[in-house]
Amino acid sequence: MARPRRRYEDLSPSRVRRWKVLLLARSALVGVLLFVAYYLLPLNGPEGIGVLLLVGGLILLGVVVAWQVRAILNAPFPRLRGFQTLISGIPLLLVVFAAVYYLTGLAQPGSFTEPMYFTVTVFSTVGFGDITAKTDLARTLVTIQMLFNLVVIGLVAKVILGAVDVGQKKRSAEQRKPPQTTEQPEPSTD
Repeated sequence: MARPRRRYEDLSPSRVRRWKVLLLARSALVGVLLFVAYYLLPLNGPEGIGVLLLVGGLILLGVVVAWQVRAILNAPFPRLRGFQTLISGIPLLLVVFAAVYYLTGLAQPGSFTEPMYFTVTVFSTVGFGDITAKTDLARTLVTIQMLFNLVVIGLVAKVILGAVDVGQKKRSAEQRKPPQTTEQPEPSTD
């Protein structure tokens, strides 16, 4: 039996606030846990693990975004769910590239210093004054991150915002329909 869906319009203001706080807190927690994992987990694997981590991390990011887009389409709060997706997805992207830069720095000493700072600087497009990629491999990885950032900022943001729009239209259409009753008509005794 299908669970009855809560409609946004039927929720009390206090319940709406509670939902919003819960969704944002969960997203912030995911982001914080990703950064904590980056700093606490050992990243001293074999030399070729960097490429595997990069490819696996980007595939994981794609799966997470696809899963979140599906969730946005069916969410009672599509706009909030889209925001949640960005709050969770961006730290995942940053942690993947920072871990790859860290491993590259281990394999080629001097390639990177302060990999998380470097990753955030590249992602935010503020540029460098104090830190640069030193080796050819490091510059190649930074170029890949810059191009991927453009994709994330452009394409993924468009997909997420499109899903939010579709989700809101879906909610609006549901709002116009009267709630369905679960009562069955009485069988006739003729």
